[in-house]
Amino acid sequence: MTEFTGVKQPDFDTMASKHTEAARRLEELAQALHSELQSAGLDPSPAARLRQLAGRVTTQAEDLRRRQKLVHELQRQKVTFGRSTPAGSFLEMPDGLEAAKGLLDGTLAGRAALNAGDGDTRALAELEKYVSRAGDAEFVKAFLGTLGARGMTQLPGSLAAQLRDARAHEDSDRVAQLSGQGRKALRMLSAALAKATDPKNPAYMGAGFTKELAKEGRAEHKAGDTKYLGYQAQALIWRAHDGKPPFSKEFMEIVGRDVIVYEQEQRKDQWAASQDLLGRTFAGSQIPIFDLAGSFGLGTLLRPEAYVRSPGMRAESSVVDDLFHAAKSSREASQALLDYTPAGWKQSVLDYLLTTRWGAARYLGDYKPIRDMLVTATTGQDATSRKLAAEMIKVVADDVRGAFGKGESGNLEIKNRDTFDRLEPLRYPLGRAIAANIDQLSRLFLNHATFGKVAPQDMSYALALATADDAGFEELVRAQTEHMRAALGTIPPVGLDASNAERLGFKKSDVKKYDFDGDGRIDKADILQFLTDRTVAEARPFTHIVEIRRQVLIAQGLDDKKADEALKTMVDNAIGLLPVPGAKQMGELATGAFGKLVSMEYDKLAGTAYDEIAKQVAQQMSEHGRGLDEAHQTLADNRLAIERLAEQMLSTAMLNKGLLDKLDMKDRIFATGVPPTIKPFAEMSPQEYSQFLEWVRTKGGSDALLDRFDGTFRRTSEVDDYLGLQIPSSPGGGG
Repeated sequence: MTEFTGVKQPDFDTMASKHTEAARRLEELAQALHSELQSAGLDPSPAARLRQLAGRVTTQAEDLRRRQKLVHELQRQKVTFGRSTPAGSFLEMPDGLEAAKGLLDGTLAGRAALNAGDGDTRALAELEKYVSRAGDAEFVKAFLGTLGARGMTQLPGSLAAQLRDARAHEDSDRVAQLSGQGRKALRMLSAALAKATDPKNPAYMGAGFTKELAKEGRAEHKAGDTKYLGYQAQALIWRAHDGKPPFSKEFMEIVGRDVIVYEQEQRKDQWAASQDLLGRTFAGSQIPIFDLAGSFGLGTLLRPEAYVRSPGMRAESSVVDDLFHAAKSSREASQALLDYTPAGWKQSVLDYLLTTRWGAARYLGDYKPIRDMLVTATTGQDATSRKLAAEMIKVVADDVRGAFGKGESGNLEIKNRDTFDRLEPLRYPLGRAIAANIDQLSRLFLNHATFGKVAPQDMSYALALATADDAGFEELVRAQTEHMRAALGTIPPVGLDASNAERLGFKKSDVKKYDFDGDGRIDKADILQFLTDRTVAEARPFTHIVEIRRQVLIAQGLDDKKADEALKTMVDNAIGLLPVPGAKQMGELATGAFGKLVSMEYDKLAGTAYDEIAKQVAQQMSEHGRGLDEAHQTLADNRLAIERLAEQMLSTAMLNKGLLDKLDMKDRIFATGVPPTIKPFAEMSPQEYSQFLEWVRTKGGSDALLDRFDGTFRRTSEVDDYLGLQIPSSPGGGG
């Protein structure tokens, strides 16, 4: 809270004047003293000290003059209010100069905004001068305190009405001016509003202000003869937001949730009527509440990114979609909106949006706001993200299940194209949500566990929709690749025993856990057994992801599609070679093979999202400008790509854990130096890398591991069972 000091203006003016005069006299005295001392041949340091004092007084005088100027301006603009006491009349003056400047500018900007809301175009130009101040807390509090919730609601309403009038009169100059100034004003309002409604921000104006926004949002307002709903105007502010700073959890709890409930209250009967036989025949659409840009047909004039369904159609936008745009920039905010069941409802907001309200989302066809919000809300590693991800997977799986069935060939077939197409916009966010919870695939398919209310069969149908999207499929493969690499990274190194366990980052009790032959020391046989177990376990989730993708492509008539380019690129860039961040142990040869990748820069990525790690390291791996793996050129389908990635990961794990350290590398083209060490992978040619993988297969013993991976990966009977296909397991190749 800003502190204020009470000052008497006449006394303050006198003090500022006397300080200025004192500073001048001290400086003159210092000069005279210095001259006298120097003429007498005496030490001039007393004059220097006096000059320092004069400098301090000068600085104080300058500060007082700035304050004096602000006091005069605050009084002139009637920004502050005086109070009378027996000691005289005082003016309240903020202690900090910046606070005082913020109070002045914020008040003037608020007044300009109020006048602009009344249609004063000159006031709109005046408001533009203060756009850069929206980041200052004192300015924001004074600005919105002057404007109030009602004024904040009416300004965008007035802008929209003026633009519609200018267009109606074909006044292109006025349209251009209002559009440009209006966008800047809305961006300013959005930044200020996000700060003012965030309890963690110094500009926070309290929950009472946020509740007043909701009250004004439900109220009817007027701009000239035009009536509109408050939320229709406020929505233009939300859509202008750039995410900096994001809207708060409290804003979504108070305003956001009320917007969802209000639209449902207003549209419930109409939407229900559109679903009966007569409604489907003559109406048939779930029409949302438009924001003012959509309602007035303003298109891109106040929202440059407005979505247009097809050429020649006007851009439309809804209040709720604008809310999603505001929510997507914060996980906390988006979760506050979705993880909530309103009083009297039998479904959560997330369930409602994906089912009951989905027709309204389809009416506009602008899915970006809701997709972005869903990705934000469901892809974290916190408990709420996991809860919402599980709920979304279950809701969508139940809905999409009816779209599929078994065709005459025994493969998957789309039985209900309308349902499949209706849910198409959810493919990517669904894939991202599953990818963020990739560990649940193993739990579901290996242990027959549940993820929230999601059972293995539910996950299979969710994957059928998610893998139909190229980008969603890529996210899933990358996530499972990271999961497998992390699993292989838990393998102990050759030579681990009780004496060195703690030094290598293990517990002494771990030795017994990994010592399969019971000799007290982890040797190659122990590690190979552990590798085998992990390889089989990691192959099964890959089976479900890739085989379900193959079945969906068949169902869509795309069974002749070759390997996805994303997977070919992953193989080419050797994504399977990424070491596990923070790995406990790395073999002698591995350090050379990874070169700069095992540097402090890479270690800092530990805990970073897998896709960010993959992106950065793949960039390093491909800086030499040539593909590291020639196999990508001949990949016929996605299964071959996954098998190649598995070979990369298994070879890397064996290298990391010292299984290759004692093998002969004499005359190997992938080795360098004396004694020979493995070249850094980023420096290998495709031929050298191919020779390295062959050497690991023939000399290191990875052949047996690859056989176990392929045997598990190619066995698709479980996928067939969950999708009700029950066709013979495919031995390989194809589709």
